[in-house]
Amino acid sequence: MQDVGCKWYGRTSLLSFILLSFSLLLVACAAPEPTAVSQVAPTSTVAVLAPADTATPFPTQGPPATLTPIPTITPSPTNTPTPTPTFTPTPSPTPTKTACDQRIPPQDDLLVIVSQEFGLSRAYEPADLVPIGPHFSRDITLGYPTMVREDVLDPLVNMVNTMLDAGLEPYIISGYRSYATQDATYNKWLNLEPDRADILSARPGHSEHQLGTTVDFGSYRLHDYIDDSFDEKLQFHTYFYKTPEGEWLQNNAHLYGFTLSYPRSAQEVTGFYYEPWHFRYVGVGNATALLEGGTSLTEYLLNQDPEPCLN
Repeated sequence: MQDVGCKWYGRTSLLSFILLSFSLLLVACAAPEPTAVSQVAPTSTVAVLAPADTATPFPTQGPPATLTPIPTITPSPTNTPTPTPTFTPTPSPTPTKTACDQRIPPQDDLLVIVSQEFGLSRAYEPADLVPIGPHFSRDITLGYPTMVREDVLDPLVNMVNTMLDAGLEPYIISGYRSYATQDATYNKWLNLEPDRADILSARPGHSEHQLGTTVDFGSYRLHDYIDDSFDEKLQFHTYFYKTPEGEWLQNNAHLYGFTLSYPRSAQEVTGFYYEPWHFRYVGVGNATALLEGGTSLTEYLLNQDPEPCLN
């Protein structure tokens, strides 16, 4: 009996061992499934966190990329000096400009422009003015205390004496005229001809007479050429050019250095009405060149680009 029992027990133990091993094998085979599930969870968690962490640094690194072009700003200061020379010349002439009514010309300049635009200072008076009275009879000076610049005196005396020798009858109405005297003259015309005063008489400071190199001539024969209705004391009339004295001056004044300042053909340039009696001394060479070139003094001087002045 004991042998049978022992044999049964042994078989039972072997069977139990086989069952136990089979169970463990099943457990071992089933165990990986929960493990795979537990690994998926953390993987998906990391996948969610990764983009969050990755997105955060991108904006942070954006600014450094923006700062990279800073060296490009370096050329900007280099470009700034370039326009500077362009602007520099523009203001530079401005300080050199003088107000048109404050100009004081050089003493030795016979070609100073004086016009409707270019004026002279109230204070300007040539330093070398001399009276013409001692050199002429009263018939020539009309008793006026006329003065001219010293450089003008000898050519003027020679020219008038030549006219007298030719049997002509000129006289001198005016020479140097101060700013104050011109002011009075202009106001007289302003009262007589308010609409035409500016073309009949120069405003104070804009008269060539203030230079001391200009002379107005008259003729005792003027009334032979104008209507009797005019005042017998009339001294200025455009028909002066018809008189023997006016005709002679037109053809010969340049030989003594005088030029007609306001010819009929230059009214638009000069701004003044025709004045056949108004002659300015500029030297023989200049006067001859102007006559031969058919150019008025004002037109010639404007073409020389005179230094601008401020009105």
